Amino acid sequence: MTTKETKASLLVVEDEESLREALKLNLELEGYEVTTADNGPSVIKMVKNEHFDLIVLDIMLPDMDGITVCETIRMQHNDVPILFLSARNTGADRVEGLKKGGDDYMTKPFNLEELLLRINKLLVKDKKIREPQTVQDTYEFDGCRVDFAAHECRDIHGQMQELSKKEAALLKLLIEHEGQVVSREHILQVVWGYNVYPTTRTIDNFILNFRKYFETDSRNPKHFHSVRGIGYKFTA
Repeated sequence: MTTKETKASLLVVEDEESLREALKLNLELEGYEVTTADNGPSVIKMVKNEHFDLIVLDIMLPDMDGITVCETIRMQHNDVPILFLSARNTGADRVEGLKKGGDDYMTKPFNLEELLLRINKLLVKDKKIREPQTVQDTYEFDGCRVDFAAHECRDIHGQMQELSKKEAALLKLLIEHEGQVVSREHILQVVWGYNVYPTTRTIDNFILNFRKYFETDSRNPKHFHSVRGIGYKFTA
C-alpha cells in the first residue's frame, strides 16, 4: 500500500471511546498517522491549524453533528476527503451526507477490511487529483523565462530578477497546476509547511510581485489570478 510509505495523516472523529481507540489502533497498524477527536468544535479548530489527508467522521456527535462539521470544513474551501460513519442506514441520510460535501458513507457496524479499502481508495483518488504536471528547472511563457534552480527569472521587459526561495516555490506550484485554482490551504502546506501560517496578504503580495514581473498590465492580469475566497491560478 503506497500510503504506508507516505504516512498519510488521518483524523478520526468518534465520540464512542472504545470504537475511537479501536479505529486508531487498526489504522496505525496500517501505517497511517492518526489523530483523534470526539466533538465537532475541536475538529473545526484542528482542521484550521493542521493538515490531514483524510477525515473519518461520525455523524452522531455531541454539540455539533458530523454533517454540520463537514459543511463548515467545506465553507473554508478545504477539500480534504471525508468518509462518514453513521449508525443510521437510510438512503436520505446517505444522500444528505454526500450532498453536504462527504466523499463516502459507511454504516455501523462496518467491516474493518472494507473501511480500510475505502480509505485507501479515497487517498489514492485525492493524490491523483493533486498530482502536478512535471515542470523542468526552467520554464518559458509569453517571452518570460523562470529558472527555478537559480531562483531567478527574465521578466516581461527582458530584465533579470532575483526570486526568493518562497517565491520560486510558489511560482513552481502554480505553474505545475497551470489552469487550475490552487487553494490557499494547499499553498500553505506545500510552500510554507504548517508550522508557519502567513496571512492571505502575504500570498497576495507574492502574486503582486509576479504580476510586476510577468504582466504587461498588472491591473488586468492574464497569467496570475486571485480567485476570491478560494485560491490562486496561473494561466500560460
